[in-house]
Amino acid sequence: MPTLVTGCRGRVGAALTALLHQGGHPVRAASRKAAELTPPPGVPAVTCDLGDPGTFPAALEGVDSVFLYAEPAHIDAFLTAARAAGVRHIVLLSSSSVLAPDPAANPIAAAHHAVEQALLASPLTATLLRPGAFATNAYGWSEAFRSGRPVDLPFPRSEGSPVHEADLAEAALAALTDPALQGAAYHLTGPASLSAAEQVRVLADASGTPAAVHEVSPAAWKESMASYMPAEVADGLLAYWAATDGIPAEVADGVEKLTGRPGRSFATWAAEHAAAFRP
Repeated sequence: MPTLVTGCRGRVGAALTALLHQGGHPVRAASRKAAELTPPPGVPAVTCDLGDPGTFPAALEGVDSVFLYAEPAHIDAFLTAARAAGVRHIVLLSSSSVLAPDPAANPIAAAHHAVEQALLASPLTATLLRPGAFATNAYGWSEAFRSGRPVDLPFPRSEGSPVHEADLAEAALAALTDPALQGAAYHLTGPASLSAAEQVRVLADASGTPAAVHEVSPAAWKESMASYMPAEVADGLLAYWAATDGIPAEVADGVEKLTGRPGRSFATWAAEHAAAFRP
């Protein structure tokens, strides 16, 4: 029986679909816009819009397991449809933000927390992947690199342990295919804590593109992000960065528990994606 992978226009979903297919596991690639998917040959693409419950039954028909993104709007309807289809196991791409105090009141954690709670209240087996900051967040600095401008950072000494998207896909593969790993929660991070300024330096070394860090006020940064993210999300990020200013980030062992090896370093990610940071 196939695994349904939602969000296949995203990097993690696309990589996971390819890994499942390469391993000989039946897989069905799903997205809100299935026509835009380019799954491996032989992998069907189906429409599954987590904002439209009408798309759930057909996408889930005959499915045994699901890789799910954290969209809370219709999670109860999704779980009802999953149970009706005979789904046994769901692997959720959640967030380590749910580990913070009062996640339901946290603008970044709330959606992930709501989906986790719905899954835990259902009779389905749920495996929760809780990654910290994605290494791909660094793409937000690529325009500054390419244009020769400084990288604006409100808290350049805020530390994180960025996780490589390939590690997330491989962790999800393990959780979907090894019954011994299922039904637990895993905190996934990269293998080292780095400040935002250190991450900029790693990217500069990897790309060969000089880059300076410009410390800006939180208010100025929030204003510059107004067209890219809701104000409450910007406030949540600023609060997180303020709380982690100069404090080493936790390095968790979730990637190693699931894959049997340490996670890839941020330097590895930077080397693989250096072209995006060159003029």
